[in-house]
Amino acid sequence: MTPKERFKIALECKPPPKGRVPHFELVFFLTMEAFGKVHPSHRSFHQWDQMSETERQVQREDMADIYVKTAERYEHSAIFLHPNPGSFEEVCRLIDIVKEKTNDKYMIMIHGGATYGIPNGTEMANFSYWLADKPDEAKKNADTMVNNALDTAAKYKKHGGLDCFAMCTDYCLNTGPFLSPGQFSEFVTPYLIKLVKGYRDMGFYTIMHTDGNIMPILDQLAQSKPHALQSLDPQAKVDIKEVKKLVGDRICLIGNVNCGLLQTGTDEQVIESARYCLKHGMPGGGYVFSTSNCVYTGMALKRYELILDVWRKKGNY
Repeated sequence: MTPKERFKIALECKPPPKGRVPHFELVFFLTMEAFGKVHPSHRSFHQWDQMSETERQVQREDMADIYVKTAERYEHSAIFLHPNPGSFEEVCRLIDIVKEKTNDKYMIMIHGGATYGIPNGTEMANFSYWLADKPDEAKKNADTMVNNALDTAAKYKKHGGLDCFAMCTDYCLNTGPFLSPGQFSEFVTPYLIKLVKGYRDMGFYTIMHTDGNIMPILDQLAQSKPHALQSLDPQAKVDIKEVKKLVGDRICLIGNVNCGLLQTGTDEQVIESARYCLKHGMPGGGYVFSTSNCVYTGMALKRYELILDVWRKKGNY
């Protein structure tokens, strides 16, 4: 079976085949440490319009190579593209190049979030006032964001090559959601349901990413019926054992290996976190091994390689 086929089985919560549990990361930023190459997201292309088409193609090929090399070296089942530049045309070109280089071996995804998430600190107060003072306007805007995202998704569907949308929208802090569960049910959940249904109706897989303590809104996230939930943030006391019990029979779980420990913990703590996730995520299928966020800049590469060693030894059906 290809990595993509195994990933699909996990996302669909089907009985797992023999072999290793799938693995991927939302982002692997340590490309300089691993390959001596700057990650595509960290490149500046202010002069893109001044480049010749030949120069642009060199850049596209190089970025695609980084994604492919990452997937191959670290045995990822999916590739989350972060196109830079990010125009529709450039995204399609990058999808095509990666597909050609991999012969459809990996699931290809891009960002597809289109609901309200946590505003930045300078906008939080005004956003809160807006929801309270003009709720109808806020709901209309929420619906427009979803409609625009689905219109764009239809274009990707027509182009072909894209498999999945990762809806990366942070809803929660470590203490809980940024909106009360009641407000969340009013300003987010109906639009998240519409977004996921729209993507699924077009044949795309859907992964919902949010950090923080999702437990007060877990039922609403499950109600939207994404194929998977990613992060399962242990730093916010989200326990994969509990989440598996509550929704793991119908939603694939991705993550829960403690990023905080990867940064500051001991090797023993990191190993135990990885083992715990495999022990409680794997039974019955519907689990993808992953950190609780991503492999971010500043994390020691050897720490990521440490959890992969645990996965290779313990993550087999």
